[in-house]
Amino acid sequence: MKDRLGFLVYRLFTALLGMLPEPAMRRLGESMGRLAWYIAPSRRRLVQRHLRRVLGEDADVGERSKVMFARYGRYWAEVFWLRPDRKAEIVEHSDIVNEEALQKSKEAGKGIILVLPHMGNWEVAGAVAESIGIPVLAAAENLPNPLITDWFVNIRKMVGIDIVLIGKGLRATGELTARLRNGGTVALLSDRDLSGRGVPVVFFAEETTMPAGPISLADRTGAAIHVVGSYFKAGRGHVYRVADPLPLPDFEDRDRRIAAGVQSFAEVLEGVIRWAPEDWHLFVPNWPSDKEEAE
Repeated sequence: MKDRLGFLVYRLFTALLGMLPEPAMRRLGESMGRLAWYIAPSRRRLVQRHLRRVLGEDADVGERSKVMFARYGRYWAEVFWLRPDRKAEIVEHSDIVNEEALQKSKEAGKGIILVLPHMGNWEVAGAVAESIGIPVLAAAENLPNPLITDWFVNIRKMVGIDIVLIGKGLRATGELTARLRNGGTVALLSDRDLSGRGVPVVFFAEETTMPAGPISLADRTGAAIHVVGSYFKAGRGHVYRVADPLPLPDFEDRDRRIAAGVQSFAEVLEGVIRWAPEDWHLFVPNWPSDKEEAE
């Protein structure tokens, strides 16, 4: 019963926001995010901690954290607003910076791994990638509510993203590897260690862990790794900034190669996030000190 009620809430928002014109939907989402900033003080303090890591301890993060909430609200509004017949107009209002790097890696034929942080609207990125001839397979978390999991899978299929589920009892490595070995593309959100079994890295001058998946897959298949930043435009639309291929370490020991590779993409992610930290949807603890502070 609880699962069905949660799913009905998603369906209700989908119906209501789907009826709105794009500008009204976007502004409503941002307004709801700002409202959340006022009524969620513990989450607000956590977000401000994250922003200080990015901007410096002396940064004034009050208003910038409010913008961060507003843009997270926009993300959710856009997700609920998505429809198959809106895919073309979404692509029309999106720009890709350094697309030529992706096309060059595609021509090499060894596959592409897109490493993204939770920024901007990464769901829409699937439609944009498909429009330039680079459809993606993405790994998605198998949520506790199967109805909501199915809803997210359908949303992603709607914009051209194939999905393989990961989580307890589910292994996606085989499908991801097969896609890469056939010259395809996989997309992995990699700024959070959801499994708790990640590789230690220094990220914004503090130790945490990050998933080894992107580097492990590249090491196994020879695929090119591109870190991609997803950003909101000031008004309608999105910008996707593609980094050049990440050089992989050449140590003989595989564990050492993986560890050094994860640290490398963590450093590139720092630059991607610094470009527009308010677009980073990090609303959960991500460093050990976050959890210690909450206790």
